Amino acid sequence: TQSLSKVCTLLKTFNPTIKMTLTVSPVRHLKDGFVENTVSKAHLLSAVHQLVDGENIFYFPAYELMMDELRDYRFYASDMIHPSSLAVSYIWERFLEVYAFAKAQQTAKEVQSIQQSLSHKPFNPDTPQHQRFIENLRSKIANLEEQYPHMQFEESI
Repeated sequence: TQSLSKVCTLLKTFNPTIKMTLTVSPVRHLKDGFVENTVSKAHLLSAVHQLVDGENIFYFPAYELMMDELRDYRFYASDMIHPSSLAVSYIWERFLEVYAFAKAQQTAKEVQSIQQSLSHKPFNPDTPQHQRFIENLRSKIANLEEQYPHMQFEESI
């Protein structure tokens, strides 16, 4: 609690109007064992909740989402420790619902659509339909990069 409190205080010295969202990683750290991981997470959760004030410091329940809503093993990667890509997407969507403005949510959907399109493997790349698909995708990418110059897509098209 003291360490987290010091970090929050230091951040406030750089930006007095800062809003912070704290979370606890849903990844299990099992090097020390299952019980030790659970005790460690409990201490961290307790410390975080002592700092949450509802005005400047908030809590996002990534850990609880994974442990309670996504407790089925299909939501874990093959190592059975890390969240699967489906679980990461679910937690990310909950985060966006809580913290992102409508415009940011729409932009995130557009980025996701582009990423899916970039991973598309065409059966017939030389067809006119696929060429229109490519041009449409390039147009979407250009539009987003124009709106957000810091965005860069790795084009594999």
